[in-house]
Amino acid sequence: MIQNPVPWPNGARCAVAFTFDMDADSILHLAHPDRAHQMVATLSMLRYGPLVAVPRILETWRKFNLKQTFFVPAWCIESYPGVVEAIVRDGHEIGHHGYIHEHPNELSRDEELYWLQRGIEVIVKHTGQRPRGWRAPLYNFSNHSLELLLQEAFLYDASLMGDDVPYLLRGKTGELVELPSHWGLDDWPQFTHSLDLGYQKPIRAPERAWEVFWAEFEAAVKYGGLWIAVWHPMVSGRLARWHRTEKMIESMLARGDVWIATLEEIARHVRACIGAGTWKPRVDELPYYDAPVRVNGPVTTEYGDQNAAIGADPRRKS
Repeated sequence: MIQNPVPWPNGARCAVAFTFDMDADSILHLAHPDRAHQMVATLSMLRYGPLVAVPRILETWRKFNLKQTFFVPAWCIESYPGVVEAIVRDGHEIGHHGYIHEHPNELSRDEELYWLQRGIEVIVKHTGQRPRGWRAPLYNFSNHSLELLLQEAFLYDASLMGDDVPYLLRGKTGELVELPSHWGLDDWPQFTHSLDLGYQKPIRAPERAWEVFWAEFEAAVKYGGLWIAVWHPMVSGRLARWHRTEKMIESMLARGDVWIATLEEIARHVRACIGAGTWKPRVDELPYYDAPVRVNGPVTTEYGDQNAAIGADPRRKS
Protein backbone atom coordinates (compact mmCIF):
# COMPACT_ATOMS: atom_id res chain seq x y z
CA MET A 1 0.00 0.00 0.00
CA ILE A 2 2.86 2.39 0.87
CA GLN A 3 5.84 1.96 -1.43
CA ASN A 4 8.36 3.79 0.75
CA PRO A 5 7.45 3.64 4.47
CA VAL A 6 9.76 5.61 6.74
CA PRO A 7 11.90 3.54 9.14
CA TRP A 8 10.43 4.99 12.32
CA PRO A 9 12.49 5.01 15.56
CA ASN A 10 12.80 1.83 17.63
CA GLY A 11 10.89 -0.24 15.09
CA ALA A 12 7.65 1.72 15.50
CA ARG A 13 4.95 0.86 12.98
CA CYS A 14 3.82 4.46 12.52
CA ALA A 15 4.40 8.01 13.71
CA VAL A 16 1.59 9.86 15.47
CA ALA A 17 1.08 13.54 16.27
CA PHE A 18 -1.95 15.18 17.87
CA THR A 19 -1.52 18.70 16.52
CA PHE A 20 -3.77 21.53 17.69
CA ASP A 21 -4.56 24.71 15.78
CA MET A 22 -5.31 27.14 18.62
CA ASP A 23 -7.17 29.68 16.51
CA ALA A 24 -9.32 30.98 19.38
CA ASP A 25 -11.41 33.94 18.19
CA SER A 26 -8.98 35.06 15.47
CA ILE A 27 -11.14 33.38 12.83
CA LEU A 28 -14.22 35.37 13.86
CA HIS A 29 -12.39 38.72 13.72
CA LEU A 30 -11.06 37.77 10.30
CA ALA A 31 -14.50 36.73 9.01
CA HIS A 32 -16.44 39.63 10.58
CA PRO A 33 -13.98 42.45 11.29
CA ASP A 34 -16.70 45.01 11.94
CA ARG A 35 -19.12 42.84 13.94
CA ALA A 36 -17.10 40.16 15.72
CA HIS A 37 -16.97 42.09 18.98
CA GLN A 38 -20.79 41.91 19.14
CA MET A 39 -21.02 38.14 18.50
CA VAL A 40 -20.76 37.25 22.15
CA ALA A 41 -22.02 33.66 22.01
CA THR A 42 -19.63 32.71 19.21
CA LEU A 43 -16.79 34.52 20.97
CA SER A 44 -17.47 32.46 24.09
CA MET A 45 -17.39 29.24 22.04
CA LEU A 46 -14.04 30.14 20.49
CA ARG A 47 -12.48 31.48 23.71
CA TYR A 48 -13.33 28.14 25.33
CA GLY A 49 -10.33 26.81 23.40
CA PRO A 50 -7.50 28.70 25.07
CA LEU A 51 -9.21 29.27 28.43
CA VAL A 52 -10.73 25.85 29.18
CA ALA A 53 -9.66 23.27 26.60
CA VAL A 54 -5.92 23.96 26.42
CA PRO A 55 -5.37 23.57 30.19
CA ARG A 56 -7.30 20.28 29.97
CA ILE A 57 -5.18 19.13 27.02
CA LEU A 58 -1.94 20.07 28.76
CA GLU A 59 -2.99 18.06 31.81
CA THR A 60 -3.42 15.00 29.58
CA TRP A 61 0.01 15.45 28.01
CA ARG A 62 1.53 15.65 31.50
CA LYS A 63 -0.37 12.51 32.49
CA PHE A 64 1.10 10.54 29.57
CA ASN A 65 4.46 12.36 29.56
CA LEU A 66 4.00 13.42 25.93
CA LYS A 67 5.11 16.51 24.02
CA GLN A 68 3.06 17.71 21.06
CA THR A 69 2.76 20.58 18.57
CA PHE A 70 0.43 23.59 18.82
CA PHE A 71 -0.03 25.86 15.80
CA VAL A 72 -1.00 29.29 17.09
CA PRO A 73 -1.75 32.46 15.10
CA ALA A 74 0.51 35.24 16.36
CA TRP A 75 -2.48 37.42 17.23
CA CYS A 76 -3.67 34.64 19.55
CA ILE A 77 -0.22 34.50 21.16
CA GLU A 78 -0.48 38.22 21.88
CA SER A 79 -4.09 37.91 23.06
CA TYR A 80 -3.59 34.83 25.27
CA PRO A 81 0.06 35.06 26.38
CA GLY A 82 -0.50 33.13 29.61
CA VAL A 83 -1.87 30.14 27.73
CA VAL A 84 1.07 30.10 25.34
CA GLU A 85 3.47 30.45 28.27
CA ALA A 86 1.91 27.33 29.82
CA ILE A 87 2.28 25.41 26.54
CA VAL A 88 5.95 26.37 26.26
CA ARG A 89 6.63 25.74 29.95
CA ASP A 90 5.46 22.15 29.50
CA GLY A 91 7.93 21.66 26.65
CA HIS A 92 5.54 21.63 23.69
CA GLU A 93 6.31 23.01 20.25
CA ILE A 94 4.75 26.24 18.99
CA GLY A 95 4.29 26.29 15.21
CA HIS A 96 3.52 29.26 12.96
CA HIS A 97 -0.12 29.54 11.89
CA GLY A 98 -0.33 33.00 10.37
CA TYR A 99 -0.87 36.26 12.19
CA ILE A 100 -4.66 36.43 12.49
CA HIS A 101 -5.42 33.28 10.46
CA GLU A 102 -5.18 35.20 7.16
CA HIS A 103 -5.32 33.10 4.00
CA PRO A 104 -1.92 33.17 2.24
CA ASN A 105 -3.30 32.20 -1.16
CA GLU A 106 -5.44 35.34 -1.16
CA LEU A 107 -2.44 37.62 -0.56
CA SER A 108 0.31 39.02 -2.73
CA ARG A 109 3.82 37.65 -2.20
CA ASP A 110 4.87 40.77 -0.28
CA GLU A 111 1.77 40.64 1.92
CA GLU A 112 2.33 36.97 2.70
CA LEU A 113 5.97 37.64 3.58
CA TYR A 114 4.97 40.55 5.84
CA TRP A 115 2.57 38.45 7.91
CA LEU A 116 4.97 35.49 7.97
CA GLN A 117 7.78 37.64 9.34
CA ARG A 118 5.52 39.47 11.75
CA GLY A 119 4.33 36.14 13.12
CA ILE A 120 7.92 34.94 13.51
CA GLU A 121 8.75 38.05 15.54
CA VAL A 122 5.84 37.41 17.90
CA ILE A 123 6.76 33.74 18.35
CA VAL A 124 10.39 34.60 19.09
CA LYS A 125 9.30 37.24 21.60
CA HIS A 126 7.02 34.87 23.51
CA THR A 127 8.88 31.56 23.19
CA GLY A 128 12.52 32.54 22.84
CA GLN A 129 13.07 30.73 19.55
CA ARG A 130 12.08 30.85 15.93
CA PRO A 131 9.31 28.48 14.79
CA ARG A 132 10.51 25.36 13.01
CA GLY A 133 7.20 24.48 11.39
CA TRP A 134 4.30 26.21 9.63
CA ARG A 135 0.73 25.27 8.86
CA ALA A 136 -1.11 27.55 6.46
CA PRO A 137 -4.39 28.78 7.96
CA LEU A 138 -7.22 26.70 6.50
CA TYR A 139 -4.54 24.77 4.53
CA ASN A 140 -4.34 27.77 2.16
CA PHE A 141 -0.75 27.25 1.03
CA SER A 142 0.07 29.62 -1.84
CA ASN A 143 2.37 29.47 -4.85
CA HIS A 144 4.75 31.71 -2.87
CA SER A 145 4.63 29.84 0.44
CA LEU A 146 7.43 27.35 -0.21
CA GLU A 147 10.01 29.92 -1.25
CA LEU A 148 9.10 32.17 1.68
CA LEU A 149 9.39 29.29 4.15
CA LEU A 150 12.78 28.37 2.71
CA GLN A 151 13.85 32.01 2.91
CA GLU A 152 12.93 32.06 6.61
CA ALA A 153 14.74 28.75 7.28
CA PHE A 154 11.74 26.63 8.29
CA LEU A 155 12.36 22.92 8.83
CA TYR A 156 8.96 21.64 7.74
CA ASP A 157 5.47 22.46 6.52
CA ALA A 158 2.27 20.75 7.71
CA SER A 159 -0.34 22.20 5.33
CA LEU A 160 -0.62 19.77 2.43
CA MET A 161 -2.33 16.45 1.77
CA GLY A 162 -0.22 14.80 -0.92
CA ASP A 163 0.87 11.51 0.66
CA ASP A 164 0.48 9.04 3.53
CA VAL A 165 4.09 9.55 4.65
CA PRO A 166 6.40 12.56 4.74
CA TYR A 167 7.72 13.84 1.44
CA LEU A 168 9.81 16.73 0.16
CA LEU A 169 8.65 19.98 -1.43
CA ARG A 170 11.20 21.22 -3.95
CA GLY A 171 11.29 24.82 -5.06
CA LYS A 172 13.74 27.06 -6.86
CA THR A 173 15.88 27.66 -3.78
CA GLY A 174 15.75 24.38 -1.89
CA GLU A 175 13.67 21.63 -0.32
CA LEU A 176 11.36 21.45 2.68
CA VAL A 177 9.98 18.47 4.58
CA GLU A 178 6.22 18.12 4.17
CA LEU A 179 4.32 16.37 6.98
CA PRO A 180 0.91 15.76 5.40
CA SER A 181 -2.50 15.16 6.90
CA HIS A 182 -5.98 15.37 5.35
CA TRP A 183 -9.61 16.20 6.08
CA GLY A 184 -10.24 12.67 7.38
CA LEU A 185 -8.05 13.54 10.39
CA ASP A 186 -9.49 17.03 10.89
CA ASP A 187 -12.10 17.55 13.61
CA TRP A 188 -13.78 20.48 11.83
CA PRO A 189 -16.01 18.38 9.50
CA GLN A 190 -17.04 16.15 12.40
CA PHE A 191 -18.25 18.74 14.87
CA THR A 192 -18.24 22.39 13.85
CA HIS A 193 -21.62 24.06 13.94
CA SER A 194 -21.68 27.87 13.91
CA LEU A 195 -24.00 30.15 11.98
CA ASP A 196 -21.62 33.08 12.46
CA LEU A 197 -18.75 31.14 10.90
CA GLY A 198 -20.87 29.67 8.11
CA TYR A 199 -20.57 26.02 9.17
CA GLN A 200 -23.58 23.87 10.01
CA LYS A 201 -22.19 20.35 10.37
CA PRO A 202 -24.37 17.57 11.81
CA ILE A 203 -22.68 17.10 15.15
CA ARG A 204 -21.54 13.51 15.72
CA ALA A 205 -21.16 11.59 18.95
CA PRO A 206 -17.46 11.33 19.84
CA GLU A 207 -17.54 7.59 19.21
CA ARG A 208 -18.72 8.08 15.61
CA ALA A 209 -16.08 10.68 14.84
CA TRP A 210 -13.37 8.65 16.54
CA GLU A 211 -14.30 5.68 14.37
CA VAL A 212 -13.06 7.76 11.44
CA PHE A 213 -9.85 8.76 13.22
CA TRP A 214 -9.20 5.24 14.49
CA ALA A 215 -9.72 3.67 11.07
CA GLU A 216 -7.04 6.00 9.73
CA PHE A 217 -4.78 5.04 12.63
CA GLU A 218 -5.20 1.29 12.08
CA ALA A 219 -4.29 1.67 8.40
CA ALA A 220 -1.25 3.81 9.28
CA VAL A 221 -0.04 1.15 11.71
CA LYS A 222 -0.57 -1.70 9.27
CA TYR A 223 1.31 -0.04 6.42
CA GLY A 224 3.87 2.14 8.19
CA GLY A 225 2.21 5.51 7.64
CA LEU A 226 2.00 8.90 9.31
CA TRP A 227 -1.03 9.86 11.43
CA ILE A 228 -1.36 13.59 12.10
CA ALA A 229 -4.56 14.84 13.71
CA VAL A 230 -5.48 18.43 12.80
CA TRP A 231 -7.65 19.39 15.72
CA HIS A 232 -8.79 22.58 17.43
CA PRO A 233 -9.00 23.06 21.21
CA MET A 234 -12.46 24.65 21.04
CA VAL A 235 -13.68 21.62 19.04
CA SER A 236 -11.96 18.43 20.21
CA GLY A 237 -11.05 19.88 23.61
CA ARG A 238 -14.71 19.78 24.67
CA LEU A 239 -15.38 17.53 27.64
CA ALA A 240 -16.89 14.39 26.05
CA ARG A 241 -14.57 14.56 23.04
CA TRP A 242 -11.42 14.92 25.09
CA HIS A 243 -12.59 12.17 27.42
CA ARG A 244 -12.76 9.95 24.34
CA THR A 245 -9.35 11.17 23.18
CA GLU A 246 -7.71 10.05 26.42
CA LYS A 247 -9.01 6.54 25.75
CA MET A 248 -7.56 6.71 22.24
CA ILE A 249 -4.14 7.74 23.54
CA GLU A 250 -4.20 4.93 26.10
CA SER A 251 -4.97 2.42 23.34
CA MET A 252 -2.18 3.77 21.14
CA LEU A 253 0.39 3.62 23.92
CA ALA A 254 -0.70 0.13 24.94
CA ARG A 255 0.36 -1.19 21.53
CA GLY A 256 4.00 -0.41 22.20
CA ASP A 257 4.83 0.04 18.52
CA VAL A 258 3.65 3.63 17.93
CA TRP A 259 5.90 6.68 18.04
CA ILE A 260 4.03 9.74 19.38
CA ALA A 261 6.15 12.82 18.80
CA THR A 262 6.13 16.51 17.96
CA LEU A 263 6.20 17.48 14.32
CA GLU A 264 9.67 18.94 14.78
CA GLU A 265 10.91 15.57 16.05
CA ILE A 266 9.29 13.77 13.12
CA ALA A 267 10.76 16.21 10.59
CA ARG A 268 14.25 15.92 12.11
CA HIS A 269 14.00 12.14 12.02
CA VAL A 270 13.01 12.28 8.36
CA ARG A 271 15.96 14.53 7.57
CA ALA A 272 18.30 12.20 9.47
CA CYS A 273 17.04 9.19 7.48
CA ILE A 274 17.55 11.04 4.21
CA GLY A 275 21.03 12.12 5.26
CA ALA A 276 21.98 8.59 6.31
CA GLY A 277 20.63 7.09 3.10
CA THR A 278 18.20 4.81 4.95
CA TRP A 279 15.13 6.31 3.29
CA LYS A 280 14.43 8.10 0.02
CA PRO A 281 11.40 10.42 -0.05
CA ARG A 282 9.06 11.25 -2.87
CA VAL A 283 9.57 14.81 -4.15
CA ASP A 284 6.90 17.27 -5.25
CA GLU A 285 8.07 20.25 -7.29
CA LEU A 286 6.16 23.45 -6.58
CA PRO A 287 4.27 25.31 -7.78
CA TYR A 288 2.16 22.72 -9.59
CA TYR A 289 0.92 25.42 -11.98
CA ASP A 290 2.36 28.85 -12.78
CA ALA A 291 -0.92 30.26 -14.07
CA PRO A 292 -4.58 29.38 -14.50
CA VAL A 293 -5.29 26.39 -16.73
CA ARG A 294 -7.06 27.56 -19.89
CA VAL A 295 -9.22 25.29 -22.02
CA ASN A 296 -9.12 25.27 -25.79
CA GLY A 297 -12.77 25.13 -26.69
CA PRO A 298 -16.17 23.51 -26.22
CA VAL A 299 -16.66 19.80 -26.59
CA THR A 300 -19.75 17.66 -26.18
CA THR A 301 -19.69 15.13 -23.38
CA GLU A 302 -22.26 12.88 -21.80
CA TYR A 303 -23.00 15.80 -19.48
CA GLY A 304 -23.76 18.19 -22.31
CA ASP A 305 -21.73 21.02 -23.84
CA GLN A 306 -18.80 21.86 -21.61
CA ASN A 307 -15.42 23.43 -21.95
CA ALA A 308 -12.70 20.80 -21.77
CA ALA A 309 -8.97 20.87 -22.22
CA ILE A 310 -7.70 19.37 -25.48
CA GLY A 311 -4.04 18.53 -25.40
CA ALA A 312 -1.45 19.77 -22.95
CA ASP A 313 -1.61 23.27 -21.54
CA PRO A 314 1.80 24.89 -22.09
CA ARG A 315 1.71 26.50 -18.63
CA ARG A 316 1.28 23.25 -16.76
CA LYS A 317 4.49 22.13 -15.11
CA SER A 318 5.55 18.58 -15.95
